[in-house]
Amino acid sequence: MSPSQDIKPAATILLLRDAPAFEVLMVKRHHQIDFASGALVFPGGKSHAGDHDPAWAEHALGWSGFDADQRGLRIAAIREVFEEAGILLGQRLDGSAIGGEACPLDVRKAVDAGTVAFLDVLRDLGVRIDLNALTVFARWITPPLTPKRFDTWFYVADAPDDQLAACDGRETVDAEWIEPKEVLRLAEAGERKVIFPTRMNVQLLAEASSAQDCIDQANARPLVTVEPQIRDREGGKVLVLPSDAGYGVVEEPLERVM
Repeated sequence: MSPSQDIKPAATILLLRDAPAFEVLMVKRHHQIDFASGALVFPGGKSHAGDHDPAWAEHALGWSGFDADQRGLRIAAIREVFEEAGILLGQRLDGSAIGGEACPLDVRKAVDAGTVAFLDVLRDLGVRIDLNALTVFARWITPPLTPKRFDTWFYVADAPDDQLAACDGRETVDAEWIEPKEVLRLAEAGERKVIFPTRMNVQLLAEASSAQDCIDQANARPLVTVEPQIRDREGGKVLVLPSDAGYGVVEEPLERVM
């Protein structure tokens, strides 16, 4: 098996709002989860086969505007934020907003467990998801040193102001709106666990002043796939990011990443 076959496609969403301040929705990973346990992360996860069902064509706004890969990744991102935080990016068939609690928690858990298809939930709710609501923010491929490798697409989206965010209690045990600069402060102070890719993307997010400013910056920024490389320096090994990816010059000591 080639190394590329070990890399799983994944998608995550930086869900943004401007009131009461410019904030991003983050969730705390359950301490028993094997990847990034206890960490503050963006809602997201691996792409599933059901995310690529051609039947989505009738239940996804913006379908014709994307290729098959982007359709599946965007559906995965929307599904993950639905499962983990209860937010559903879409609208009812008559064009009206979804509002309130998008769906009961037991249904979200069934989707997460794979016992109910996300597409069937949308059919029952009379809702179409909105692929156009997502803007590409970044793309990261985890380096070979990690036990699990992902090709993760990060998207930004303006959060619906009429829906409530609530964690699922399984993969995530807390959901909170938090200012990007506060995330960085908490990580630096050691008060919260924030893994390296999340911290770098929060840092990039913190350069924006509002949700729309962040979306505009993301649209204007050339997409450079980030695959961190290990380099030897006098003080030890460091993880280096591409200098043209938008993060500036980054040489992170390897012990801070592991």
